[in-house]
Amino acid sequence: EIQAAVPHADVLVVDDGSVDRTVDRARAAGAEVLVLPFNLGVSAAMRAGFKFALRHHYDAVIQVDADGQHDPSEIMDIVGRLARPETVGEAPDGRADVVVGARFADTGTYRVRGPRRWAMTLLSKVLSRMANTRLTDTTSGFRAANRRAITLYAHHYPAEFLGDTIESLVIAIRAGLSVTQVPVHMRPRAGGESSKSPIGATVYLFRTALILILARIRRWPAMVVLDPDHLMPVR
Repeated sequence: EIQAAVPHADVLVVDDGSVDRTVDRARAAGAEVLVLPFNLGVSAAMRAGFKFALRHHYDAVIQVDADGQHDPSEIMDIVGRLARPETVGEAPDGRADVVVGARFADTGTYRVRGPRRWAMTLLSKVLSRMANTRLTDTTSGFRAANRRAITLYAHHYPAEFLGDTIESLVIAIRAGLSVTQVPVHMRPRAGGESSKSPIGATVYLFRTALILILARIRRWPAMVVLDPDHLMPVR
């Protein structure tokens, strides 16, 4: 589906310790496969992907989950909102360094209820204020990054659980990068199971609040991306 939607794009599959035929099938389908030595978790897989993109000089990347919920036909809608490499700061045309495919932006029928939804709403309000723009779905994994964001994430992608969604946005905002969103539809999951059970959803509420607090007070090596290939620390 991805190759049909964006035939000019390269597809990278990060295999995080799978024990099935994921690697063989991905390669047979024409994808580049990055095989991690054992299961390292989502954040490590994401960091490996950004390092690959930086090392091979890609100007833009987009994350697509492997469970089939993200619709490849919407990839170009998201990538098309990325700021151009020569743009520094907030782009006047609404483009940004990081573009999130938002599930709750008045599009589609995707719904989340209970503690998980409360946590998402709280996070969206806090991060919207930080980013100075409306963000309705800060936990979406369907998102794109330009060269500046690739460079930042290759060096400073968070290692904690949920880092691929929440903390990565905090880091981008604190680094001076711009963030925006594009409404997308969410499809039924084609494979696998959600990691959020009813009990897990309650834990999620408290865990996300803690992660956001730590992300705000932690002494990150605050960066301003002046050149796509270099990061300059701010004292």
